[in-house]
Amino acid sequence: MAKKQISVPFTWADARWLFLKLCITLFLVSVLWVLTYRWIDPPATLHMLLKRSEPSPKTEKVEQIQHQFVELEDMSVNLPLAVIAAEDQLFITHNGFDFKAIKQAFQRNMSSKKTVGGSTISQQVAKNVFLWHGRSYLRKAVEMYFTFMIELLWGKERIMEVYLNIAEMGDHVFGVQAASKKYFKCAPKDVTRQQAALLAAVLPNPIRYSAARPSGYTLRRRRNIVRNMARLGGSNYIKLWLK
Repeated sequence: MAKKQISVPFTWADARWLFLKLCITLFLVSVLWVLTYRWIDPPATLHMLLKRSEPSPKTEKVEQIQHQFVELEDMSVNLPLAVIAAEDQLFITHNGFDFKAIKQAFQRNMSSKKTVGGSTISQQVAKNVFLWHGRSYLRKAVEMYFTFMIELLWGKERIMEVYLNIAEMGDHVFGVQAASKKYFKCAPKDVTRQQAALLAAVLPNPIRYSAARPSGYTLRRRRNIVRNMARLGGSNYIKLWLK
């Protein structure tokens, strides 16, 4: 005579334990992922992969992505100085977030149809390396989590190095190596202050604004960035930080 099997009901305690194990697993995977990119250069970002399959808005042809990773020590000090002056002047001192800028962006977005961002360089790296582009509270929450993680596990130098290598600086052009070669015919180590400021000037919209054919707006923005670079302390500001 076969024994009768007794089914055990799935309880709320089981559900809580399963959820806890899932959270722990996701946390450990995320830590491993972040630590991996602390020493191994990200091969590509999701944004690069999407761009690779999209036609250029200027030529309407699918073009090859131009991107090559280069170490921070092989870049001109003008490059990190320019992006700090243009994008995030508190980069060296903040913990990943500029809450004043976030608040101002939120207030402006509530009263205007034109959306502006208040993201720091750290937040942009977290978004571009680990996440997808888009505007939702869920994505922003995950972005904040990864921002905290890279600030904790990478440090400022690695964050800046990755940012300068993955930032979109033109149509299908990513990072300072590709941008320096394309626009200035030189290596990142030889980029001048004016050239670095020009690359930083197109960062808000590298498809609309061009470093190859800068508009009046782009040139005015470059002048403002150069002034901010001097106001921060010039190349000494970066050299002292990197020591």
